[in-house]
Amino acid sequence: MRYRTLDPTLIIETAERLEERVAERFPDAGLRGVAAELVSLSRDLAKAAKELEAPIWWLRGVIIAAFIAGVAMFLFVGTVLPLDRISGTDDAVQSVQGIEATINTAILAVLGFLALIRSEERIKRKQVFRQLHGLRSLIHVIDMHQLTKDPAALSAGFTPTAHSPARITKAADLARYLDYCSEMLSITGKIAALFAQSVDDAVVVDGVNDIENLASNLSRKIWQKITLIEDRH
Repeated sequence: MRYRTLDPTLIIETAERLEERVAERFPDAGLRGVAAELVSLSRDLAKAAKELEAPIWWLRGVIIAAFIAGVAMFLFVGTVLPLDRISGTDDAVQSVQGIEATINTAILAVLGFLALIRSEERIKRKQVFRQLHGLRSLIHVIDMHQLTKDPAALSAGFTPTAHSPARITKAADLARYLDYCSEMLSITGKIAALFAQSVDDAVVVDGVNDIENLASNLSRKIWQKITLIEDRH
């Protein structure tokens, strides 16, 4: 069972180790701060995902109380207005109408009860997407940091302009920088997967898949750059 579930502790440790590696190789780069934010976010989201595994007890108490109140009301109505008091030809229409109204009320009560049961699912779903919003933003921040890391800057004929950003001039360092960005994106996908593991909901799974696809697509762009660096050197 160890390899059938994601361990949030190991994900956090991986993020911490990556931050240390970035700090050692690029101590003055902005990517170091992004790596630190990834560690902080991984801790917060791992805790949030763990909390979502527990039932919402107060809501379940409300559901049980509503169910008991509904049953008590039907029993009260059935006791005060029993159907066997309705008799005679003149009351036939009223009897049918009364039965129809009772059936409609019962159907509406069941639908309302089912909606109340699914309210826990909706509450958790909303909490998950609130957390995933921050994770999605961090993914775009990571992408911004690799945006100007162009392998073309390593060419002998490359001439920077006055407004060109600071460049990494060594091929090995540039490849390592891009590789760190790719690793960060991979970790964000694993953090998102914690919510799909904690909340058994198809909508949540789709949202997590969107996050993972976003991270994978951006990582693919990074590896295209790394391939270009390797081909040039």
